[in-house]
Amino acid sequence: MQEEKRIALLIDCDNVSYKSIEGVLKVLAKEGMVNVRHAHGDWNSDHLKGWITQLHPNAIRPMQQFAYTTGKNATDSAMIIDAMDLLYSKTVDAFALMTSDSDFTPLVMRILESGMPVYGFGEAKTPQPFVDSCSTFIYTEKLLTEQDDIETERTRPVAKTANELKQDTTLVRLLRNAVEMTSDDDDWAHMGKVGSYISNNSSFSAVNYGYKKLGDLIRATELFHDEVRDKSTMYVKDARKKE
Repeated sequence: MQEEKRIALLIDCDNVSYKSIEGVLKVLAKEGMVNVRHAHGDWNSDHLKGWITQLHPNAIRPMQQFAYTTGKNATDSAMIIDAMDLLYSKTVDAFALMTSDSDFTPLVMRILESGMPVYGFGEAKTPQPFVDSCSTFIYTEKLLTEQDDIETERTRPVAKTANELKQDTTLVRLLRNAVEMTSDDDDWAHMGKVGSYISNNSSFSAVNYGYKKLGDLIRATELFHDEVRDKSTMYVKDARKKE
């Protein structure tokens, strides 16, 4: 039996909202056990009041970092040191970074060099270099929970339509390429292999398009044929290929 993956969640509280933390933990629960949960920031700051309400309910450990110098982000440095300590401790198998700051891009690349995946979570303002560097990246606006009903309703992720998905040339190219590269001689590709190929080549997540699963997103594009074999195994085929 394969051991459950141990994940270290490090949160940059200065640059990401507390409102999506429950959603982040639900996503990570599918990947493994989040045995390290550290929230970095200056806890004397009024800016972190919202985060304080989330620490105890979600078993998150606050990591105090005083802002000794104005204009310098001490939280970034402390979080990087924390990550490197955990990396060398060999007590975790993967990292999750919750931040909207591109300054952590080199850290992500260093962790990836060690053979560990990095799950990124950040707001829509997150710079593209950080998004692209992560093994998987999910925008936190897509993970808001019911804890703030009014705001959640206003920002609830809406699944993109077939037309909207088809107009996203980057997405279409990614999906078609993944299916082509993992398909058998009959042009049908096992969904598990398609997902693995995409994960190994991009920070893509179906959640960012309003879908919980990759299979649901592929169906929604209307660009692929799909069929279920052995009652539960999904296969897909580029609709441009002959039946």
